[in-house]
Amino acid sequence: MADAAVTALRPRLAGLGRRLERLRGAGGDDAFLVKGAISLEKLKQLFKEDKATVNPSDLLQLYTQVVLDITYFEENQLVDENFEEDSSLQRVKELTDILSEPEVLVEESNMHEELLGVLGAELLECLSWRRGALLYMYCHTVKERKCWLIENTDLFKKCLNDGIHYLLKMLRFRCPTQLNDVSFQDTNTARLLSEGIFSDTHVLAMMYIGEMCYWGLQHCGEEKPGTHEMDSDSHTKLYCSLHSAVLDFRDVGEKMLMKYIAVCEGPLKGQAWNTSNAKLILDYFKKFHN
Repeated sequence: MADAAVTALRPRLAGLGRRLERLRGAGGDDAFLVKGAISLEKLKQLFKEDKATVNPSDLLQLYTQVVLDITYFEENQLVDENFEEDSSLQRVKELTDILSEPEVLVEESNMHEELLGVLGAELLECLSWRRGALLYMYCHTVKERKCWLIENTDLFKKCLNDGIHYLLKMLRFRCPTQLNDVSFQDTNTARLLSEGIFSDTHVLAMMYIGEMCYWGLQHCGEEKPGTHEMDSDSHTKLYCSLHSAVLDFRDVGEKMLMKYIAVCEGPLKGQAWNTSNAKLILDYFKKFHN
């Protein structure tokens, strides 16, 4: 396994190093680039050790952390530049591809069946969240460019579809806690865990999904009826979605926002989560359906 991981990783390291060097030249001593550089050096040191003693999970997890740090700096650049019209789409595609690489590497290392065990739920959630949130931010910006939207409706729909799938994927890595198996003193925490909500990011993902479904209906119309089950092992490409299922924007958005409202007005009540926009979108879904 270690041999396969080393073989799969080796050609990526040189490119990752060049990318990091270029970004540090442009961004100076950004904290995430510095952190990424330190992790990259640790990864190079592991390559020098005896393959028999190297844990392939350690290699792949460290590689994943480098990818997350570097891309976070680049995502912030895109947001600060308000997703410049000429270059941002290609850069978004490039970043989503890079953030897919850790999962691709697990497959190339013949450990695909052990994906959760190799990378762990936290890193896998982070990879899916970052791809989904990046596409959310991109769509949030470009939907205001009326001329672009008219000319690129199908592309906008693919970006929404892929972003929603990444966020749905993120919400499914960890199974809800079975309350009858665990004793809880805090009933609110117990309810959250039973709903499969383990962090604020899970809550925010539900709202993001609802908003993206709303933009889909608002700007692209309703999809043909069909299943919206997700292939959790698929690797999305921005220009050519590989998800076999077609999203029902209204159905998916309605379910997510109803859960979001129930959680925010239930166990998270009083913690500054706003449900006003979620309720407005739900009203739109109902009127759209009628």
